[in-house]
Amino acid sequence: MTAFPQLRMRRMRRTDPLRALVRETRLDVGDLVYPMFVVEGHDLRQVISSMPGIERLSPDLVPAEAEELARLKVPAVILFGIPQHKDAQGTSACDPKGVVQQAIRAIKKYVPELIVLTDVCLCEYTDHGHCGVVVEGCVDNDLTLPLLARMALSHAEAGADMVAPSDMMDGRVRAIRECLDAGGFKDIPILSYAAKYASGFYGPFREAAESAPQFGDRRSYQMDPPNAREALREVELDIKEGADMVMVKPALPYLDVLRRVREKFDYPLAAYNVSGEYSMVKAAAQKGWIDEQRIVLEILTSIKRAGADVILTYHAKEAARWLRPA
Repeated sequence: MTAFPQLRMRRMRRTDPLRALVRETRLDVGDLVYPMFVVEGHDLRQVISSMPGIERLSPDLVPAEAEELARLKVPAVILFGIPQHKDAQGTSACDPKGVVQQAIRAIKKYVPELIVLTDVCLCEYTDHGHCGVVVEGCVDNDLTLPLLARMALSHAEAGADMVAPSDMMDGRVRAIRECLDAGGFKDIPILSYAAKYASGFYGPFREAAESAPQFGDRRSYQMDPPNAREALREVELDIKEGADMVMVKPALPYLDVLRRVREKFDYPLAAYNVSGEYSMVKAAAQKGWIDEQRIVLEILTSIKRAGADVILTYHAKEAARWLRPA
């Protein structure tokens, strides 16, 4: 290999156009999905204290937000619902007139080109805050599956373009696939939260979605953070059950897992830049400790560089503005 002084790596870093010419990873607004929190009611806009810039919206305000995203060329949203009624079974999750179902129909009426994904999990809908049916203090995997399947079907019936189970119950992808197919929705894809870790980075989300467990934690069903090989098994199982896209969550502490999944599976791959990651950046930016734009774009680029095709991020709107050609 030619060495210094004949070879000078800095030559191709000298100017912005030269750097752009040889850039290996290109972040694009088309890679982004914007999470939205929908709350029951009318004309409601609720501030989330731990997530500056993010709000809960009632379904009637969702179309305006969707129109803004469409103008910014953000291609997709994922919806999380906060119902008024919660019970042990999370029954409102399947209500055809439920809060997420209302939001899906509103978006599809006013901004039909926007891709609508829905989170499929019971934690926002149960009075105990866990992701499934609780029996004698433990989440019962098999009793939860039909509820998740019916929830996904109700989202498809309302007009969702894709459903995204995030509960981490074993077998839920197959249960949802079979239910969608039997219900006439063979063409609705499933984005599986295949490798979802029991992470401390979810704290702000639990305030936003009002979904904190009322007892215990979720370590018995979400993945143990030290495990990486296990993530590959989870991804493989979900692909075999019928997932059309798989996800690693959170993104930043698990970039190594994201890279391993990318190298092993030639499959559409998403990563979730979660609430805690977002809120830390916002807090530091408000203190004046960091250049927010530079940090956000560097973070999103690192997720793309690690192998993600799709990035779910609360930074989507601002990133879209920053990535817009001058």
